[in-house]
Amino acid sequence: MPDRLGVFMQPMEYKGNFFNGAFHKADKNAWEKYSPADLKDHVFTAYENQEHVDQAVDSAREAFKTWSKLSLDERKAALLRLKQVYQDREEYIARCISRETGKALWETRGEAKALAAKIDITINASLDLVKDQKVSAAVGDLDGYIRYKPKGVMAIVGPFNFPAHLPNGHMIPALLTGNTVVFKPSEMTPATGQLMAEMVQAANLPAGVFNLVQGQVDTSKRLVRHDYVDAVLFTGSYETGLRIKQDTLSHYWKSLALEMGGKNASFVWKDADLDKAVYDCLFGAYASAGQRCSCTSRILLHKDIHDAFLEKFHQAAKKIQIGYFEEDVFYGPLINEASMERYLRFQQIAEREGHEKIMRGKQLDVGKEGYYVSPSIYKINESQKDSVFEHEEIFGPSVAVYSVDSWEQSIELINDTSYGLAASVFTKNRQVYLDAFYEIKAGNINWNRPTCGASSKLPFGGEKKSGNGWPSGHFAVYYCTSPVSAIEDDSGFDSTKIATGIQWD
Repeated sequence: MPDRLGVFMQPMEYKGNFFNGAFHKADKNAWEKYSPADLKDHVFTAYENQEHVDQAVDSAREAFKTWSKLSLDERKAALLRLKQVYQDREEYIARCISRETGKALWETRGEAKALAAKIDITINASLDLVKDQKVSAAVGDLDGYIRYKPKGVMAIVGPFNFPAHLPNGHMIPALLTGNTVVFKPSEMTPATGQLMAEMVQAANLPAGVFNLVQGQVDTSKRLVRHDYVDAVLFTGSYETGLRIKQDTLSHYWKSLALEMGGKNASFVWKDADLDKAVYDCLFGAYASAGQRCSCTSRILLHKDIHDAFLEKFHQAAKKIQIGYFEEDVFYGPLINEASMERYLRFQQIAEREGHEKIMRGKQLDVGKEGYYVSPSIYKINESQKDSVFEHEEIFGPSVAVYSVDSWEQSIELINDTSYGLAASVFTKNRQVYLDAFYEIKAGNINWNRPTCGASSKLPFGGEKKSGNGWPSGHFAVYYCTSPVSAIEDDSGFDSTKIATGIQWD
């Protein structure tokens, strides 16, 4: 790949699916990937072979026998080699992601840097959560132990919006705790998926520890339904997460960590720092063109500051720079034509439902043919229980704004959603925030911060349709392991402790 990504770049070389430590080319069901930032840029041609799913799982099962028995220090050494590869290729990773997703370089550079950071965080902090624990006098005078064992083969089904960082967030704790992995990237980001396998190969991880299968819906189904997959780790939409749950209903032994969508709210109280609240809500609503599960979808404004906030927010939204990722832009295009059409359709839905248009989203001409859209703002003068616009996840740069009279009304509106991923409270009064914290039904609740921009040093998960109770981030080591109890006795046989009713000669 050249240092600077131009319009007429060559497609990235297709190498195939990755298992048993090598690439194996598939030759079925080809699909083309063009950059959503420039539809003339042919990024990649991917192929599918569902039989490779079985071979990849077999590869992971075989590798588990030895990888799980290595010492933690040996696994750490292998992952630190991968960390070095990540660091050596940071700019390459960022540009690959930008080219494939259209995301601005400032954002993908952050994503690329986070790959190595996840290894450090897991080694230096998260692994402490699953250290062996001694329980003195667990039974009588005998000591007990809690030891965390790896689960086995973990299927990772990745998203398109953070195609390296989010799968890596599953992969690193899975590998460090002794599991092996089969990664199925989003069909919208196959090139980044292959890049992940190339970096594992460059780090010389043992064969079969990490495996890659490219494919579309049927490949995902075959992987998550596979009898020898012990856990499914997923990040994506609620609808896809629900299908994974349905596909594995009879596989009661499988662990499912499902990170799904959001309809996140920011609550701005009357004493908030107005400029900070406006900026943070603007960032939260429109980062990644709204294509984050944690993006701000709804803003609840106390009536005393409603008009001033909305005017500042509207003026700032009109000045957001949108365009090709190599330019100084805040966000780029939506991922594909279907996403753009869905976003534009929601503009019609909002107006049909009677919501007040402050700024209408529309397709943009930025000098390159792509799926670029402007941000949108709609004022909700009267909330409707059956409103599609108010309750469905749009996954685009759209925000609904409400005026509220009281704290109680705000909490009621924040919780009036089937999702429960993230929320923010803007106030100078810490007690107002803490009162809201314990009332809001969400897995991530911030004070004077955007709803998005999570830390890998903290848990990341959601309630209701946003997750199934297995938070990622710092807590990922929990869904990668099983706590096993042991009562240990090295004292020898004691004939004075024979149970009543047993005749012992």
